[in-house]
Amino acid sequence: MGVSSLVMELRTLRYFVAVAEELHFGRAAARLHMSQPPLSRAIKQLEADVGAVLLHRSAAGVALTPAGAVLLDEARILLGRADRVRERVAAEAGAASITVGILADSADRGTTRLAAAYRRRHPGVEVRVRETGLTDPTCGLRAGLVDVALTLGPFDETGLTVRELRVDPVGAVLRADDPLARRDRLELADLAGRRWFRFPDGTDPVWRSYWSGGEAREGPVVRAVQECVQAVLWNGTVGMAPLGHALPEELAVVPLVDMAPTRVVAVWKEGDTNPLIRSFVRIASAVYRD
Repeated sequence: MGVSSLVMELRTLRYFVAVAEELHFGRAAARLHMSQPPLSRAIKQLEADVGAVLLHRSAAGVALTPAGAVLLDEARILLGRADRVRERVAAEAGAASITVGILADSADRGTTRLAAAYRRRHPGVEVRVRETGLTDPTCGLRAGLVDVALTLGPFDETGLTVRELRVDPVGAVLRADDPLARRDRLELADLAGRRWFRFPDGTDPVWRSYWSGGEAREGPVVRAVQECVQAVLWNGTVGMAPLGHALPEELAVVPLVDMAPTRVVAVWKEGDTNPLIRSFVRIASAVYRD
C-alpha cells in the first residue's frame, strides 16, 4: 500500500468517525469543513470497501449498525495510533511542546480531567498554558500566542476550526440579596433596565453580544472574571455565567430560560496540521464525552 493510499484511508476513517459521533451528515460535514455530497460519497465507498452497511439513514437522522459500531471502535484505535506516530516523529524533530490557551478563572472541572488524561497519554510533551481575560475568547489564538484554545463560544469563527466539547446552560449572576435571586428562573425581560457588566470596545462582537443578552447595555467595563464578580458584589451589576461554575456564596446564578446555552469548545487555526493539536482535541473530545 502506497503512502498516498494510506493517507486517503485514514482520512476516510476520520470522515466516518465524524459522522458516527455526530449522527448527522450535515453536522459532520460542518465539523470537517467540507460539503455534504463528497462526505456522503466517501462513506458509501467505505461501506462498499468493507462490504457492510455501517449507517442506517432515515428522515429521523443517522444510526450506527452493529457493523458500524465495531468499525467506530476500531477506527478510533487506529486513528489514535496514527496520531501517536505523528507525535513521536514531531517529538524526535524537537517539536514536543504545545501551548494551550484557557480563560482565566474559568473553574471548569473538565480541564483538570483533561490535563490528567493528556499527561497519561503524552508524558514527554511539554504543555504550556496561557490564561487570558474575557476580552479575547480565542485566548491568544488569532495573535499566534497559543496552538489551541479551550474556551467558550460563541465568537467569530472565521479562519478557525471549532470542536464542541460540551453545552452549558447559562444564568443571570446576581447578588444573593437581590429580590430576583430568589426566583427559580428568569427571562431576559426580567432584567430590563438593570446595569450589566460590559466588555471593552474592540472585543469580538459575537462574543460581546452574547454575554450582554443580545442588547446594548449600560454598566461597568470588565476584562476578567474577578472584575465581573466584584462588579456584582459591590454595585449589584447583572451579568451571565454558565450554570454550575463555582462562585462566592454571596452571589446567586438564576437560569435564563430564553438564552441559548454557551458551548465549551476546543479551537485551533484552520489548516494547522500540528499532530499535537489533533491529539489534544481527540483526548479533549473523549474526556468531555465521558
